[in-house]
Amino acid sequence: MTLQETFEQAVAASKQLASRPDNDTLLKLYSLYKQATDGDAPDDGPSNPFDFVGKAKYNAWSKLKGITADDAKQQYVDLFNKLK
Repeated sequence: MTLQETFEQAVAASKQLASRPDNDTLLKLYSLYKQATDGDAPDDGPSNPFDFVGKAKYNAWSKLKGITADDAKQQYVDLFNKLK
């Protein structure tokens, strides 16, 4: 199985975990997913200063700047495997 297939299976299965991960783990999964699928975060984050969730997501994603898509996919799969 290729890394892409393993990643896609992990993404699908992550929506059906027995228990909901904590917010920090959810942010990590989100940021790894975005880095794997969209690449580096854009330079400008959310424009609404009161969008705290959006800002947290953007900050988590922007910390992964420079990580390749394959590295992000592997880290996502590794994190998912720890959660199941």
